[in-house]
Amino acid sequence: MKIAIFPPNSLILADLVERKGHEALALQKEIRKKVIDPEIDSPPFNITEEEPIKGLKYAAIEVPSGVRGRMAIFGPLIDEADAAIIMEEAPYGFGCVGCARTNELSMYYLRKKNIPILELQYPTSREEAIEMVNTINTFLDELEEKNG
Repeated sequence: MKIAIFPPNSLILADLVERKGHEALALQKEIRKKVIDPEIDSPPFNITEEEPIKGLKYAAIEVPSGVRGRMAIFGPLIDEADAAIIMEEAPYGFGCVGCARTNELSMYYLRKKNIPILELQYPTSREEAIEMVNTINTFLDELEEKNG
């Protein structure tokens, strides 16, 4: 199954998802495609004029272009998702929390999609971290059983 993760560049969540045999819909994979594309002349300015236009599917024209640009990448990942794992209150080191408006819009689209979603609070102790991993593994196992 394709699992959207949030924050969308969390290596921790992506690793947990992939260890269970699912595909993590992670930001790094999408950005990699853009950085190695020979048509992009000057990374890190790896955005084409089509990106903000693609973002219009997810955000109105009045929304800042940065949000539309981010949604041009995040939106298709959300569209592909069969399920999602959302980490609330994650610190910057866990995965980029980026633009607050983009995050709100992403959460809105994930919840609107009516897919299985696991929402967790960022752990603050070793015990909570162990519980978080166990909860994620159980969620992923249950998804596999339902679709198996």
